This record gives sequence, C-alpha cells and structure tokens, in this order.
Amino acid sequence: MEKHYSRLAIKSSYSDLVINVGKVTLGESNRKKLQKVQREKEKAKVIQAACALLNSGGGVIQLEMANNDENLVEMGLDLEEALRTLILFSNLQAFFKTKQQGKCYYIFVKSWSTDAFPEDISVKPRICSLSSSLYCRSGTSVFLMDSGKAFSFLKTKKTNAKSSGKEPFGEISKVIHPDLHDVDPTYCVLQKDHFEHGEVMPFPESQFIEFKQFATKHIEQYTKDTILEYIPAFANTEGGYLVIGVDDKSRKVRGCAKENVDRDSLKKKIEEAIQKLSCVHFCQCQCQIDFTVKILDVLDKGELYGYACVIGVKRFCGAVFSGVPSSWMVKDKEVCSLTTEEWLSMMMDTDPDLRQLCKDFESQLSLSNSPPQSRPVYSKKGLEHKKDLQQRLFPVTPGCLKYTPESLQKELFLQNEGLEELIHRQIEPFSQGILILSTSWAVDLNLEEKPGVICDALLIAQNSPPILYTVLREQDAEGQSYCTRVAFTLKQKLVNMGGYTENLCITTKVLHLSPESSAESSAGSGSVIDYPSSYHLADTQQMEALLQSLVVVLLGFRSLLSDQLCCEVLNLLTAKQYKIFSKNLRKSKELFIHGLPGSGKTIMAIKIMEKIRNTFHCKTNEILYICENKPLKNFIRDKDICQAVTRKSFMKYDFTHIQHIIIDEAQNFRAEDGDWYRKAKTITQRDTDCPRILWIFLDYFQTSHVECIGLPALSAQYPREELTRVVRNAGQIAGYLQRVLQRVRKNPPRNIPHEPLKMCLEAKWAWDVQGTLNIKKNLTLNAIVMHVADTCKLLFERGYSPKDVAVLVSTARDVEKYRQELVKAMRKKGIVCLTNASDVGGDHMVLDSVRRFSGLERNIVFGIHPTTMKAAILYNILVCLASRANQQLHILWQRDV
Repeated sequence: MEKHYSRLAIKSSYSDLVINVGKVTLGESNRKKLQKVQREKEKAKVIQAACALLNSGGGVIQLEMANNDENLVEMGLDLEEALRTLILFSNLQAFFKTKQQGKCYYIFVKSWSTDAFPEDISVKPRICSLSSSLYCRSGTSVFLMDSGKAFSFLKTKKTNAKSSGKEPFGEISKVIHPDLHDVDPTYCVLQKDHFEHGEVMPFPESQFIEFKQFATKHIEQYTKDTILEYIPAFANTEGGYLVIGVDDKSRKVRGCAKENVDRDSLKKKIEEAIQKLSCVHFCQCQCQIDFTVKILDVLDKGELYGYACVIGVKRFCGAVFSGVPSSWMVKDKEVCSLTTEEWLSMMMDTDPDLRQLCKDFESQLSLSNSPPQSRPVYSKKGLEHKKDLQQRLFPVTPGCLKYTPESLQKELFLQNEGLEELIHRQIEPFSQGILILSTSWAVDLNLEEKPGVICDALLIAQNSPPILYTVLREQDAEGQSYCTRVAFTLKQKLVNMGGYTENLCITTKVLHLSPESSAESSAGSGSVIDYPSSYHLADTQQMEALLQSLVVVLLGFRSLLSDQLCCEVLNLLTAKQYKIFSKNLRKSKELFIHGLPGSGKTIMAIKIMEKIRNTFHCKTNEILYICENKPLKNFIRDKDICQAVTRKSFMKYDFTHIQHIIIDEAQNFRAEDGDWYRKAKTITQRDTDCPRILWIFLDYFQTSHVECIGLPALSAQYPREELTRVVRNAGQIAGYLQRVLQRVRKNPPRNIPHEPLKMCLEAKWAWDVQGTLNIKKNLTLNAIVMHVADTCKLLFERGYSPKDVAVLVSTARDVEKYRQELVKAMRKKGIVCLTNASDVGGDHMVLDSVRRFSGLERNIVFGIHPTTMKAAILYNILVCLASRANQQLHILWQRDV
C-alpha cells in the first residue's frame, strides 16, 4: 500500500527529533478570530506532528508564532483539546510540555508509552492514532472508535478467534459479493419489490436499521460516503440494514427521482464501494463480508417515481475499516503515514507467547509498558538482569561522580596531555553521576567512526540532562554535526530500543584539545532549544533507569529465538562478553578468546565484525570469517556482514583484498592443507601502519579430532581472554556437560594443551533453567529411529516445530546410514521434513554429524552414537553434542552389531 508523506519539515541540525510545523496563531483570543478553515488547518499540522513524535520516541514541535504578541501566550483551547483527545483525554502534562522562546513556541513531546496513562484507564493501546477508521453501531448512532476503543475491539476479536480454535492471521483482503439470507422482523418489508412514495416504514430506526435520505446533489458520491461509515459500523457490531431513500424523522419513503440517478449504475457503485473496504481477518477461514444490495422502485400513484436502496450486511468475524487508519511516524527523518497493515501490526503488538518454547527465559523489557518501536528483551534465567548489569558496568554512587571504564580513562589521560584537565573542567559542576568514556560512541551505536576524535564521553549526572562530549584533536567544522548525529542516535535508541519512558533529551558539547584552537567550543546546535527542567535527571532512581536502558542499547543483540518466534526478540550480552566486545580494536589487533561450550563465542564473533566494519569503515568483502564447516559458514554468510569461507577454501585461494579476519571454532581446524594461522597472520600484518584485526575464537573441549590443529603454542596465544559463563544450556544439560568436561580435563586428546582445560573449574551455569536429559543405551538401530520419531511426534503436538530439532550422529559417514531408516520411521508418523545442517535456517529437522553442526544450536537435540567410537575423543564429541542443545538432550547409544 502506498505511503503518504507529510510536508512537515524535520530539522536535521538537532540532537532530537524536531518538527517545524511553520506559522501557527497562538493565544485563545487570537485563535477565535481566525476563520474556521485556517484554524483547522493549523490544528491539523500540530496534531499530525504530535502523533508522529508520540509514535517515534518523542521530540519537539517547533511553531513559528503567526501573531505579534511579545508577551507570553497560551497555546489555545482548541489546540489543547486536540492534543488531549490524541492521548485519550489523559493528563496533558504526562506527554506534553510547552515553552515560548521569542517568536518560537515549542511543544516538548514525550514518547507514547502505556505506563504514562493513569491506572484507572484500562484500555491502553500500543500506539497513538488520529483516527482508527473503525466504526461501530451503538443504538441508532454510529461512532468512530478512538484508538483505545479500537484496541479493545481488536483485542476482543483476536481473543474470540483464538478461543474458537482459529489462529489469527491479521491479513488485509478485499471483500466480494455473496448473498444475504438472514430473516428478521424487517425482512419481509425490505424484500418487497417496490415502495410507495410517502409510505411510512412500519418500524423505527434501531440498532439494526438506519434510514438515510438521498442527497440532492452528487448522489453517487454521497451514497459512497454513507456506505464507508455505516456498512463497516454494522459489520463491526451485529449487522443490519442501511435503507437509503427514507426520511429518518418521519420514516416516510422519499426515494430518489429517476431523472437524477441510473438504477444499474447506482447498484454497481454501491457494490464496488463495499468490495473496496479493507478487512482484517482473525481466523483461518478468511471469510468475506456477507452483504446484499437491492434497488427498489418507488411508485407514485402506480407510476415509477424513482428508486430506494436497501443494503443488508451480516456481522463480520473480523474487523472492517472505512479507510486507512490515520496514524503517523517519523521514518528516515520523514513524517509518513502508516499503512493499514503497519498500523494493525503495531496496535496489536504484544510480547511473544513464550510458553513451552521460551519458558526458560525471563523478561528484561516487556512491550506492555514500552514505547511503540521497542522490541521485547529476554535473558536466560539465572543470568544477570539488566539492573544487575547496570550496577556492575555503570554504577551510580551516592555523592560521587566516577569515570568508567577506569582502564580507558587511564589510557586516554596518559596518551593525551591536557585531556584530564579539560574533562575535569567540564564535569566540575556536577556532584553525582557517571561519565562513560569511549574511543567512539558512534561505533558503540553501530555508526561509522569519525577520524580525529580522541574520545566521546557521556555524562549521566543528577540535576542535568545527559550530555555527550566529543573531544577532537583539533578544530573541525564537522565536529558538531558528528556529535549531534551520535547524540540523536543515542536518544532514539535509549527510547525505541532501551525502552526509556521518561522525558529525555541529550545535549551536546564539542571540545578541542589542540593548543592552537580555543580550549572548548560553545554548546552546539543540539542544545539551542532550552528544554524544561523536567528533562533533567532528578535523582538516583532516574539515572539508574536511564542507565538500564543504556545496558539494553549496548548489550542487546538479535536473539536466535527471533527466527523461531517470527518476531524480533533481543537478548543481552553478559558483562564479560561486553567487556571483551568494548575493547579498543586499535589496541587489540590480535586476540585469542577461549570460551567454554555455550558461552556465546559465535554471537561475539558476529558482534565484533559489526564493530570492525564501523571502526575501520570496511566493506563487507573486506572482513573475512573463517570456520571449519559449511553449515556454520552458510549461517554467518546469511548475516551479510562479512565474507565467510571454510578453512579449506581459505587455504585454497588468495585473499589480497581482505583487511580483517575473524576465526571461529578454531579447535576443529587442521594443518593438513598448510599453516592456516601463518597465512591469516600474514594477511593481517601486511601493512604495519594500518591496524588490522585477527581475532580467534576456540574451545579446546570441543576438539573433535586428534590431528594437528595448527594453532600456535599456548604461550604464544597472547593476549588471551576467557569466557566461562555458559549461557545456552538448560540446567540438566549443563550438569551433564559439567561432568563430561571433567572427563576431558582429566584425560584430554594428545593434540590439545592441558592448561586451558582448567577453565571448566571456573564455569558458571544457569541452573535455574529447567530442561530434559535422556540417555538410553544398548539400543538397536530400529529402536533408535522409532524413539526419535515417537518423541518428535509428541513434541510437535505440544507446539514445537521441526526447526527446533536436530538429530546428530558421530561422523559424516553415519548420516546416510541413519537417514534412510529415520525417514521411513518419520513418514509413518506423518513427519516428512529432514535436511542437513547446510540449510539450518529452514523450517525442518536437521540430520547431520556432530562435527558439521559445530557452532550451531537447536532447542532439542538427539545424539546417536555407536559404541565403537574412538575412545580418545569420545568425551570431546559428547561435549560438542551436549553443547548444541538448549532445552532437551537425548543421547541414544547403539549396541554393538
């Protein structure tokens, strides 16, 4: 559906969304003097801008005062009432603050969020709307539902569809013409072939009957407009009849003179108008509006005088819209309208139904009280909550203003003479809060780094709005625009991603360290607007709430659950993951990351490649990701953030264009095709003047062979970081993993060093997560495949899908051995969806080897093992297998044949 863009101008030189609506007359007495057309035109601009900002994280409406009052003036009652209607007659101050500065008048708009509504308002829609375009019938009247009533109406329809066992689809379609067969008290009269002119209808208007006269001019357009209001209203309520050609006061038939209308054309226009109505279905049957149109002759003393029209419509199972709902958002700095599909999706947006699939997760950020564009955030039970992460990473100490991270503070002050004094001078007026330093806040927010920036610093302090400082090596004409752009992005993310619901602005200040320039610049254009004091952080509670939103912004990543739930869901990095991720890449060109099974190494690899791209302004094909297996390569390739290859391909071809290399699952590499580590190091050390990245992720516990790996000696793996918190596996699986890890530590294969295996003694597990561990031994091949088939059938009946399941065998040659028998058993159960791990993103079960599934995961894993497996790597293979399972692990041992 085509979008409509507003002519309202977004001011791009601010660190906030600022919409200039042009000239508006302010003051009650001044507005009363305006002609109605002009007054409504001005009001429409203000309301549209307010709606767009409410739905887009908040911002500022800038009005240029059309009147010449030099004194402070009020907004005007009609504007205030319109704004109050927009927020469902809630407290105006909950969402809007106003301020006059000279000839400019500002309306400060807070983001729409349901927690801003009073507790006694039971219906709290997810977004703000000017009009829902949903009509309903009440008695003899038709009402346009406001966004609150529309939300309640749609929610009821959706709930009724679910309770009847029909899942909602929410799909927009067009109605077509069926026949109407309902019989009610009015049926006989309305099924007559003709009316007499002046005849009195024997029944009054009611919930089910509406009388309307024909217009004297523009008959077909008037009829169409009447249909757009009354037919959806009847369909959305209990059904009924619209009778056109009858006076609603006297109930007398008047009709429309035959000279003024063509009978066939009128019927065709009416049917076309109804067929063009947009409908949303909440059931699988995709039923259509059940209506009929009948044109009746109106006779006067036996002669044809004209025509009347009877339109009957049944109650619709879904919702019928009279047009596109009127709701606005800011997208790419354009004010644009929402389509019906977008409006419905946002209006009905709720937290995903976790139930069985995600019962092991807990909510960090719920949609029930978050801004319209927020996404739900979950973490595994037993991991740190965003509040714990905030207190650990960004603590607010009473009566103290502290720097973080301390290591970066010392490094920056040591390497940049005068920087400490410059920053101290800026924060001296503040007594409590935290100054968060970064080599580039742009990179932290997934923007490109700007050359010449020494550092950025975000000040969160009491009795002040947040302040973003950018320190430049020397004066730069683009320094302020950079700082403003970063502050703008941060503000938007804190609200729309981090879920912050209070008043928020971020002021900016650009500082210069160069002795040739002035010590500092004045506040930039992002701070020209003088925000009300309510935008200052009043106390520790407000500071911590904002910092918890910052935790979501900085530590949030797209969860693998998103694909399973078919909606965007975020997870959070652990504190240790974040500390590794936030390293200065120019100071950490080479790094070895040893991580226990399920500690999130692949997620870290993805995140660090995104950071590399923004830090070094790289193209996708200049970052190389290397792993051992094709399925993991394909999984990363589909992220479109790098070039992904297997080790064999890496050794086979030249990669002269590559700037940076990330290696994952390195413990499974082999030296059979040459020294892969030397080649990678050579590529990343070609140009000593240009920092290039080589980060290697590995886990010796998951080494699945006894050949030479090709990694340098442990003493040469420096610098080195360790990830010891296991974030993937349920408690029972974690307990099994813990036992097997100890077996590997005590008796490792000959090709891996002993020292890194002590990591398992420091492991931390999410024991709160409940799962299933099922180990069966001495099974025949037939018993194994029947167990898998029976269990899968039961799981699918409980709501799991094929994409939740992986069946893993010990070696690649075992795959075909089990495939044929497994497919037969599955078909008997009505399950025909089995593929290998190369298509891991598809909606099907995976059957592959443990080695080829390295780096991937599924909720439910079946592991099939022969007792003849090599003893040297038996426990390593079991570690690999168990670490792939999130919720359920079934280990099936085949007896000796």
